[in-house]
Amino acid sequence: MPGDARERVPLPVIFLTAHHRLSDRLSGFSAGGDDYLPKPFHLTELAAGLRAALKRAAPPHAATTGDLALDAVRRVVSVRGTRVDLTPAEFRLLAALMAASGGIVRRRELVRAAWPEGAQVHDNTLDPYLTRLRRKLREAGSDRTIGTARGIGHRLS
Repeated sequence: MPGDARERVPLPVIFLTAHHRLSDRLSGFSAGGDDYLPKPFHLTELAAGLRAALKRAAPPHAATTGDLALDAVRRVVSVRGTRVDLTPAEFRLLAALMAASGGIVRRRELVRAAWPEGAQVHDNTLDPYLTRLRRKLREAGSDRTIGTARGIGHRLS
């Protein structure tokens, strides 16, 4: 599947099989299955299982903290309803900081969140992105700030 692994939605696995034994079902769940439907099954039962599995697998599509809102599906950030234009890396940095709910996010975790695996990112690459993100939030009038925990990482407060 193309694209960045962090942007992929984990899809549920549902086994549809003729095997009815308990050991077969347990093997299916041990292999990572989310549901196991032995034949014969009703299509309504399959549809209900699919809806439930997709609901469990879907990442949260929106996050809010204070006056800041992030919509991961539309890739939009807003402050009190006013859109803030961010680069893709800035968006991913903000999403990682918001996901931590005010906790400290280590610098290496922020780098992993913002850039694809294998990207050549130097130790000081993160700093200008955080500076621009701070400025954009401040200019939009947000009451949220990105603080530094010296030697550890950063937090959104």
